[in-house]
Amino acid sequence: MSAFSNIWKIKELRSRILFTLSLVALCRLIAIVPTPGVNAQAMADMVSSQASAAGGLMGMFDLFTGGALARCSVGTLSIWPYINASIIIQLMTAIIPSLEKLAREGEPGRQRITQITRYLTLVLCAGQSFAIARWLESAQSLGLTSQALVPMRGFSFEILTVIAMTSATMLVMWLGEQITERGIGNGMSIIIMVNICARLPLAVWDVAMKFRSVPGQPAEFSIFTLAFLLVLSFVVFAGTILLTDGVRKVPLHTARGSVGGRVVGGQSTYLPLRVNFGGVMPIIFAGPILTVVGWVFAHVGRDPSQEGVSEFWNKFAWIRNFGDSLRNGYSDPNAAYLICYALLILFFSFFWVATQFNAVRIADDLKRSNGYVPGIRPGLPTAEFLDLTMTRVTFIGAIGLILVAIIPSLLTKEGKIPFSIASFFGGTSLLIIVGVALDTMRQIESYLVMRSYDGFLKHGRIRGRNG
Repeated sequence: MSAFSNIWKIKELRSRILFTLSLVALCRLIAIVPTPGVNAQAMADMVSSQASAAGGLMGMFDLFTGGALARCSVGTLSIWPYINASIIIQLMTAIIPSLEKLAREGEPGRQRITQITRYLTLVLCAGQSFAIARWLESAQSLGLTSQALVPMRGFSFEILTVIAMTSATMLVMWLGEQITERGIGNGMSIIIMVNICARLPLAVWDVAMKFRSVPGQPAEFSIFTLAFLLVLSFVVFAGTILLTDGVRKVPLHTARGSVGGRVVGGQSTYLPLRVNFGGVMPIIFAGPILTVVGWVFAHVGRDPSQEGVSEFWNKFAWIRNFGDSLRNGYSDPNAAYLICYALLILFFSFFWVATQFNAVRIADDLKRSNGYVPGIRPGLPTAEFLDLTMTRVTFIGAIGLILVAIIPSLLTKEGKIPFSIASFFGGTSLLIIVGVALDTMRQIESYLVMRSYDGFLKHGRIRGRNG
């Protein structure tokens, strides 16, 4: 606890933390300002009824935006268009030579890629906000709600929504960049984490209410449930930290050489291969894909203008049943959903490694710097060794990621835990919270160590003392 008191003794660190907190508060204010022309109460009722309490696409999006979707605020898109643009640019960098060349040009190339990402964010904002405006106008006709979400429809409402949501998202993106530059931690990640944690107080209150008993009806949860949740939280958080920080250290040696009469090289270090190389991306990809595919399969052969399906499509009723299993699997886990979910997470874990981890380039860089892996010849053998090692490490990380991903669904179904609190025991929410918290803690730790103050930990990988 002394580390927290030491934080306020360092003027620069104190200023950065206060600056970060002020901009985060501004981001939360943007998530509250309502979009003009939308019936806010009808929108909140629709989200609560359609989110199915265990987070379909709508519930998951509302969670990541800190409740902005339920309010239909100008910050509904939050920082996600920028995140999507960054993911697209990262994937395109692996296959487009011009972008790959920019990525290897150092700081000028990085700034150019950042500028391209901003332009792509603007395009995505405009497209997504226009789609939201049209969706709000047609929600009643689609049967999503019995009330009109937009009393005055038309082109003027659509343009106003595009301008409001796009401006808010670009402002949030700028605030995130300012946090990264002048605050503490990664601004974009902190905004997402705060949006998720904004629902935590309400979730804790919902669980606390289940421990209360009313006359004639016992409490839903007992002291044993509380003990189970506390133990589970410790185990899950510890396991998630291990999954996030786990690395496979590949030893590296540098060959000795003589430059200008001086002996250089001969050093030993290691190459860290992350166990969870894809981070939260495999879960982010797998969940929405399963929901969309499930919705498509569930409507195979169904004519919106008729109540039933034709005799021909009745032969494929199993497809619709399978689609219903996938679409409702997050709220009502079943074998089909869990198997498909696990396979998709496994696939995207390897897909992300295949697009972002270039063993050949690493081997070439080692060869140029006179580095080598002990017992492995430089060049192609080193690339093959790194590729095989990364494949094995990724498989272990994917298994851990699958376990973390399915915990919320199992808690909701088997333990009758509300999804609002179960989501903090695993899945995307927990991975983001743990990852961002660890990254921010490391930055604060570095400031404390530079000023010779005690850090957060006196033992382990992060030390609080010099030496």
